[in-house]
Amino acid sequence: MRITVFGATGATGSRIVAEAVGRGHAVTAVTRDPARFDALHPGARPAAGNALDPDSVAELAHGQDLLIGATRPVPGQEEQLAAAAEALVAGAARTGARLLVVGGAGSLRLPGSDTLTVIDGPDFPRSWRPIALACNDQLAVVRAAGPEVDWAYVSPSALFAPGERTGTYRLGTDELLVSPTTGESAISMEDFALAILDEAERPKHHRTRFTVGY
Repeated sequence: MRITVFGATGATGSRIVAEAVGRGHAVTAVTRDPARFDALHPGARPAAGNALDPDSVAELAHGQDLLIGATRPVPGQEEQLAAAAEALVAGAARTGARLLVVGGAGSLRLPGSDTLTVIDGPDFPRSWRPIALACNDQLAVVRAAGPEVDWAYVSPSALFAPGERTGTYRLGTDELLVSPTTGESAISMEDFALAILDEAERPKHHRTRFTVGY
């Protein structure tokens, strides 16, 4: 499979690249700054590109089977998430490539609630609110994509950090996953990357959001 990953030097994107390369896929790893090519996985093809520019996205999507958007803006530039989603959707629409977008957990419903989302829960950290709201805008952009775009939006669990590749995970839809044994909502970036590549190879979600957790 030919896969282009935007945000390939980031914490999540780099792990997705590593998982894809390890499975034998032809991976194009995209970073905005060519000076960061040395930080990319040696098994991937490095490429300079701008996930905020639809023309750049379309160029890098040409001839590819799958686009993966794993960009994360620096604090204070959270609005770039929605802008990148718009460019990724446009690039996918022009080329016919499938699109997987790494999103956030804030828009997931809290367990046992029909309407209360994670971002509006009583324990949600105020410092996380700007990026969570930006992820909500990102999701809205992707959901508004035309029928020509085969997309999936992937939300991690509440605790999402580098860790161990255990080889196990659970999938959900719009409700936050909570471990029945630990009571935590968590997924390592390594197992999240595993779930992303499983979805890439055996698509189950089309024009919908799903979530990954333990």
